[in-house]
Formats: sequence, C-alpha cells, structure tokens
Amino acid sequence: MAYSNSEVENKQVIFKGYIDGVPKQTDMELRFSNIQLNQQLPPQSILVKNLYLSCDPYMRGRMRDFHGSYIHPFLPSHALEGFGVSKVIASDNPNFKAGDFISGFTGWEEYSIISLTKAQQLRKIEPHHHIPLSFHLGLLGMPGLTAYAGFYEVCTPKSGEYVFVSAASGAVGQLVGQLAKLHGCYVVGSAGSKQKVELLKEKLGFDEAFNYKEELDLDAALKRYFPQGIDIYFDNVGGDMLDAALLNMNIHGRIAVCGMISQSTVSNPNGIRNLTSLIYKRIRMEGFLQSDYLHLFPKFLEQISSFYKQGKIVYFEDMNEGLESAPAAFVGLFHGKNVGKQVIRVAHE
Repeated sequence: MAYSNSEVENKQVIFKGYIDGVPKQTDMELRFSNIQLNQQLPPQSILVKNLYLSCDPYMRGRMRDFHGSYIHPFLPSHALEGFGVSKVIASDNPNFKAGDFISGFTGWEEYSIISLTKAQQLRKIEPHHHIPLSFHLGLLGMPGLTAYAGFYEVCTPKSGEYVFVSAASGAVGQLVGQLAKLHGCYVVGSAGSKQKVELLKEKLGFDEAFNYKEELDLDAALKRYFPQGIDIYFDNVGGDMLDAALLNMNIHGRIAVCGMISQSTVSNPNGIRNLTSLIYKRIRMEGFLQSDYLHLFPKFLEQISSFYKQGKIVYFEDMNEGLESAPAAFVGLFHGKNVGKQVIRVAHE
C-alpha cells in the first residue's frame, strides 16, 4: 500500500515508570513522534495502523517491577502494549500482506512495527458485516476465550446447576452468564451500580443480579439469592466476595479463579479466611489463563460467532474515541466506570 507522504505523526501513550498502587492517569503520558510508512522493515516484521485497543485489568500487573509473572512488565519510557485490532500497512512477513486486518499484541500508539516474534502470535481477521471488528478484542478475543474456557473447561457445568458470576457486566462476566443460561443453569450476577444490575437482568438474561455496594453483609446476600447454595462460582474479583462465596458453595462445587480486581491495587493483599470450606465441602478451586486453552480457539470462534449471529447472545462494549482517551479509560476499569468491555477506537477502519 503506497502512501504519497511517507512520514506521518505517531501519537503514543507512554508508560512513565513502575507503580505500587491504583493506576493513575499521571502514570502515563501522551507523546508525539514521527514514523516513516515506506521504511525498510526489519526481517519478517510488519507495519500496522492500530484501529482499536483493549483496556484490560491484567495490564495493571505489568505496571509493577515484578518479573515472576506469566507476562513481563512494561518498559518505562516506552509505549504501553496490549491487545489490539490493526490494519497491515506494509509487510516483510509472508503470512501477512498490506490490507489484512489482524488482532494480537500491539503498541498503544497510532502506528506500530510488530517484530517477527510477536507477529507469530497475531491472528488474521476475516471482516464480517454482522460482527464489529472491535469484537475481536472482547467477545471473540481474549476475554471471550477466557469466559468460554473458564466456564466449560474449568467449571465443568451441568444443566440445572446454580451459577454465581462476580463483575458480571464486564468483558468476561457478561459472556459467562449468557453461556450458563444457554447451558440450562440458574445464574446470578453481582456488579457495582444500578445501571449494571439492570443491564444484567434486562439485556443479558441473568435470573437475578445485585449491587454489591448496597450489601452490608455479602454472606447474607448470597444466602438470599442462593438459598439452595452455589454449584459454580466464576470469580473475577477475589477478596471479600470470594470469602463469602466459599461459605455458600455446595458440596463438590467449583470455583474458577479468573481475576482478583479487588486486590489488583493492593501491594499487601488481604488473606482469605474461609478456605476450610474447600475441605469439608470438597470444593475444587482453580486458577487459569486463557492462553492455556488456545487449542480451543477455532472451536470457540465458530461456536460464539454462531451464537451471536443467531441472536442467542449479545455483547456490550464501552467505546472511547481517540488514543488520548486511553489513560482515563484504563484507570476507569479500577473504579468500575466501564459498562461492558472497555475499548479505545484509535482510528476508523
């Protein structure tokens, strides 16, 4: 693809330095540089124009100077990186050509050069007029596979079981609840606002939902919504909600530990008090990463795309316009400001 003016401005969101608490907008800054669109690319790399960027809670962990995780920390004074949907501008890689749409790791910037190592993890997207491109960051992306693998593989559900989902209106939770309903389960979700609770009940098909901020006693709340106990708890928050759920699990219950956003901002996290429930109720509690289940991706993509096209599931995004809105949108995740999957539109396709 030829560009008449080969040098263009490249706006970037730069990570300033490692942090210890809740992410703040001031931990990031906008920087303007230039990039040559017709440059000689490093071997096997590609140059892309970023269209959509994903804001995800796991990114908080990459802002710490901690190297013992499954993913390395961000580099200070460099652009943040995360999942994105991009259009290939130029390619030295035989697997991609100019004009291709792709999803995978990219920079928080308008244009990125993606090296051979990272290009191996990219997926080509076939645009579909019924499915927005941005859905490849949510419903058909990492959060979608997290929900799919976590529910079917980790929770091993049976029709008629009682399912509880925390952070239920988020990128992962909203799909878990709908998959559970399609599987014949009774589903209750928790969220942090009246608007989100209404969304769960009226648009996402949950049997019940409650605002955890209005509950003084989470154990009592769960007993009210699950008088017969909980068979499956899909945990996105950890902390006090996990502690309360442990008291309300049924014998041979399953807990999928997907996220702990209540602890993401605490260097010295609170302990869990009710772990003895694991013993006398024979509960299986398992942490997991979607990357453990990449072999399921083709099946996941086919099944979830089909559900969406048939109208069996819906999916809500919270779309912010412009790269400059990215820091505030990311910080908002940790204050419950997003309703649905948080996405940044960097450019229109």
